[in-house]
Parts: sequence; C-alpha cells; structure tokens
Amino acid sequence: MTRIDPSYYLRNIDRGTPSSELGKDEFLKILMTQIQNQDPLSPMDDREFISQMTTFSSLEQMMNMNESISMLVNNQMMSPIIQYSHLIGKEVSYYAIDEETGQVKEPKEINVNEIIAISENNGYAVLELADGSEIYTDEILRINQPSKE
Repeated sequence: MTRIDPSYYLRNIDRGTPSSELGKDEFLKILMTQIQNQDPLSPMDDREFISQMTTFSSLEQMMNMNESISMLVNNQMMSPIIQYSHLIGKEVSYYAIDEETGQVKEPKEINVNEIIAISENNGYAVLELADGSEIYTDEILRINQPSKE
C-alpha cells in the first residue's frame, strides 16, 4: 500500500491572509461553534450567552458607524466646485490685490463684486466675478445677498 505524504497537499491549501481584526462574521462563527460544541450536561450560562450576543450586536453597530463615518469623510472631500456652488449669485467683499506683487494693496481697499461662476484650480475653488476677475475662497472677507438697485 502506498502512503501519501500529507505535506504535499497541505502546503497547497489557501489559508488566506492572517488578520488581527475580528469581524462580525468571525465572531458569529466562533459563537456558533461554541454553542454547537458545548457540554449538553453543563450548557452555557444564559447570562454569558446574552453577554456574547450583546457584544456581537455592539460590534455590528460599531461597524455600521464606521461605514457611516467613512461615507461622511468621503462626502467632505467632494469637489470644491460643488462645495462652493451655493455662493453663485452672492456678493462678496475682498481686499484688492496688487497684480504685480500679489500682495494686498495699501491702503487696504475692499472690492465688492458678484460671483457668477465657480471653477477649480489644483483642488482649490476659484470664484469668477462679474467684472471678470477671479479670487480664491480664502480671500473672501464677507458674503452678502446682492444689493438691489
């Protein structure tokens, strides 16, 4: 009779990647195995079972909360065009900038203009104004409803 060395076929079994995290599926498998293999003459205590089910429920709620927070973070990283689109049609006040130096003009002069469009430049929102100029959102000093003339 020929004997097969188990090291040949056990080595080829996909064992998955080990993880230090215990997910809800793994927790449920462990709990079900524990219930199936308990001693029938000395079953698991009711309180212990309830405690484990409560732990499972808490784990599931934390995983759902983690998923919700992840979605919230993804929504916060939305396009700046969408993020600032509510400003279209508003009137903004901002300091006049010297185009040669890129610094605020002295004496400080405040311009007021209406936002007609929003564009994006390197991930930053650029406000396009009615007079054809453009400013970044961090240059805004004040936002108003347009004055009715």
